[in-house]
Amino acid sequence: MEEGHKFQEVSKAKYDCLLFDLDDTLYPLSSGMSRQIAKNIEEYMLQKLGMEAAKVPALCQSLYKTYGTTMAGLRAIGYDFAYDDFHSFVHGRLPYNTLLKPDYVLRGILQSLPIRKIIFTNADSNHAYRALQSLGLEDCFESIISFDTLNSSNNINPSVDTDGRPIKAEIFDFYEYTRQPDSDVVLPRTPVVCKPFDDAFENVFKLADIDPQRTLFFDDSIRNLLTAKRSGLHTVAVGTAVRSAGVDHALESIHNIREAFPELWDANEKHEIVQYKIATETTVKA
Repeated sequence: MEEGHKFQEVSKAKYDCLLFDLDDTLYPLSSGMSRQIAKNIEEYMLQKLGMEAAKVPALCQSLYKTYGTTMAGLRAIGYDFAYDDFHSFVHGRLPYNTLLKPDYVLRGILQSLPIRKIIFTNADSNHAYRALQSLGLEDCFESIISFDTLNSSNNINPSVDTDGRPIKAEIFDFYEYTRQPDSDVVLPRTPVVCKPFDDAFENVFKLADIDPQRTLFFDDSIRNLLTAKRSGLHTVAVGTAVRSAGVDHALESIHNIREAFPELWDANEKHEIVQYKIATETTVKA
């Protein structure tokens, strides 16, 4: 029996959890989904926040790069709006079934993986579920950790003017800052908890009882991956065949998981052999 225990310890799997981003990770950038989301965000900034049309595209991208999401950036620089209103406008009008098709290959891969699988997305839960449903993957994951999960108590009802537009008080001119960056200016912090910031990852580890040292994290954003690596996760860049500095692995497609990480399946087979060996030895000695 002692020998069986030794065999079991040696065969312990390296990973016991897979953590997946959603957008542009479980489906390719070429789907056009991200492009449509960006278009809807720009329209929200124009129609709901009354921004100047000429500034919106550049501002949208700059806020995204600085704060992880454009929404997080908008809140940081002083715009007040209800999160639900933003998500409804940006995601509620997406043509999911047109842009995303069932991925039976990925479904088969995920269902064959004998290991915990969790979604970690900056998007809201409604978008996550509808996207997964369109991909045919809605039942392939243990749980979805989304914007709602990490920001459930931060929704607000903004003050509005007589025309129904949010009252903008003390708006930081981020557009001007990006044109003439001043090293002495401290950028305002965002109240939104999201990737790529450390607190978002720390919260996910606690919420899902994840050991980062035994978890593979898949994401298309290098910035997210660098924070993940710093947090102890093993990182996989998806959508590129070139591994960037500071990232552990690179997959041109999420479909390449089995070729890149055969040990995820091998570990389970070894575990079953160990269990059989221990059970057999116990029976014989009995």
